[in-house]
Amino acid sequence: MVAANARTAITFALSPGQASDAVEGRELLGGIGPLPAPLHLIMDQAYEDNTTLQLALDFGFIPVVPPRHNRLEPWQYDKAMYRRRNEIERLFRRLKGFRRVFSRFDKLDLLFLGFIHFALIVEALRYLISVNTP
Repeated sequence: MVAANARTAITFALSPGQASDAVEGRELLGGIGPLPAPLHLIMDQAYEDNTTLQLALDFGFIPVVPPRHNRLEPWQYDKAMYRRRNEIERLFRRLKGFRRVFSRFDKLDLLFLGFIHFALIVEALRYLISVNTP
């Protein structure tokens, strides 16, 4: 999932449990494409491979991901910005608040994806109502 903040998902995809997160993340980035202005891309350590980092740089993102402890040439990253990764985790927690999502009642991928879209719309509406309520 690529998310803008704790309430807004930009894009997401459903993948098999045994699939590599880095490969799926690269496909999602490829779907977004290049950016007109550089933005920070806060990533989990699962996306820390050289290919994903290079793709993020090619598309104009500023990757924010800590290097693994066994990297021969570790890099510096914005630790204050990386702390904002919890916003995406909060989005996942909100989605799992829907019983149908966390228990995966739907066996068909199409139905499951449809309900995730529904849950994201409900969360966006909840946010809009909370902001506009005096």
